[in-house]
Amino acid sequence: MPTPAELKAEILRLTRAYSELMHRANRPGADAAVPFEPGQTTVPYAGRVFNADEVEAAVGSTLDFWLTLGPEGAAFEAELAALLGVKHSLLVNSGSSANLVALSALTTHKLPAHKRIQPGDEVITVAAGFPTTVAPILQCGAVPVFIDNDPATGNVRVAQLAAAFSAGKTKAVMIAHALGNPFDLGTVLEFCRKHDLWLIEDNCDALGCTYSLPVARAKALGFTENSPGLPADGTYITRYTGTWGDLSTQSFYPPHHLTMGEGGAVNIVHRPPLKTYAESFRDWGRDCWCASGKDDTCGKRFQWQLGELPKGYDHKYIYSHLGYNLKPLDPQAAIGRQQLKKLPAFIEARKRNWTTLRAGLADLADVFDFSLPTHATGWTPQGFAWDATGCRTDCSWFGFMLRVKSTAPFSHTELAQHLDQRKIGNRMFFGGNLLRQPAFVQLKQDRPSAFRVVGEFPGADEIMHRALFLGTYPGLTAAMLDYEIATIRAFVRSR
Repeated sequence: MPTPAELKAEILRLTRAYSELMHRANRPGADAAVPFEPGQTTVPYAGRVFNADEVEAAVGSTLDFWLTLGPEGAAFEAELAALLGVKHSLLVNSGSSANLVALSALTTHKLPAHKRIQPGDEVITVAAGFPTTVAPILQCGAVPVFIDNDPATGNVRVAQLAAAFSAGKTKAVMIAHALGNPFDLGTVLEFCRKHDLWLIEDNCDALGCTYSLPVARAKALGFTENSPGLPADGTYITRYTGTWGDLSTQSFYPPHHLTMGEGGAVNIVHRPPLKTYAESFRDWGRDCWCASGKDDTCGKRFQWQLGELPKGYDHKYIYSHLGYNLKPLDPQAAIGRQQLKKLPAFIEARKRNWTTLRAGLADLADVFDFSLPTHATGWTPQGFAWDATGCRTDCSWFGFMLRVKSTAPFSHTELAQHLDQRKIGNRMFFGGNLLRQPAFVQLKQDRPSAFRVVGEFPGADEIMHRALFLGTYPGLTAAMLDYEIATIRAFVRSR
């Protein structure tokens, strides 16, 4: 009879063989194994990109049958934290849950009163984006304060930050890096430092993006080192997005930069106690920090006295917060570890695909406004021109956003329908102006003080009325990109 190790090895060998046959369409675009037929083969806006490595890892972990978050999860958390250069990364079951856990961690009674986010306190955010950047603010009893977006970048209009601030009420800023384009971190960080505010970076669409600050400006904000693996040149301090604020979040849903099916992470950038608070909210609200399957790592499991419980009550069943159960499964983490190895190649593919689309549509500027990285003032085939701030961004693009000009002889909806009919995946910029969404219209009617707005929202409305985006994900082939470009050009000519 074969040994268990021999049986497992044979199962995994057959697993790889099966995956090579069944998952050929999910390989990176540069390694395409399925012929592309224009108009017949769907061009997704995003999707899973993997090979036999991920399938083998998932099956191998399942055979071990730990299932709940365990050794693979611990390894993934350590590897992600090391890649980014943060203190800790904490796995959760989605990017939306990551946002909820990150915001919840700042509501703990274990923080000083002036830093704790309590019901009625305010958190500054932006109007256009994905709703689960904003929902946790409301779910935790705080008040979101909306400011406008710059339609050219999709990001926050930083000039409105001062008007959004309310002394004694504003406690945090929580905004996303839009479509893999970093927001103006220099200005946002200076604003947060000035007013002693928390900064949560929603990095769900932006894993692998970098932001560069001139050395003197970065040092004035307390930064002295680059993120791991990023070169220092004496001019800039360059760090990955998600490593500048206090907390940041990731999503590992299939359209994102790496996937484990469902999944996400909270990154604790530089304040280790925040890990304990975030972990508590993730894990039912418990006070105990023992990992699953481990007991008494504090050495005094039966010696605590908290709340009104009797002294010696089992620390594993003491709850300091009203928490959740938001953990993923260990086989998901096993998949994620293989995806992490591919991340550098995925990032380069996203940049390359964005550039291909931009160059292929460059002469259609009479009908389209094209997006720019934050701090860029223009694009040519040779690269970007930059503003006078001295800051730079390097985008790991989630998508290629363009805006149909108001003078164009077609709308963005008509373009989206045309692309859809020709099997080209596309999306609006998520929820558009969230304040126009039925949930927020109803909330305003039910509880007018539930959120606050600053000024008008011409940028967010422009994004809502005119913007859509195409995919840049690593599964796109050169033939797919050529077909997208040709289809859009033909549509414009026909109008």
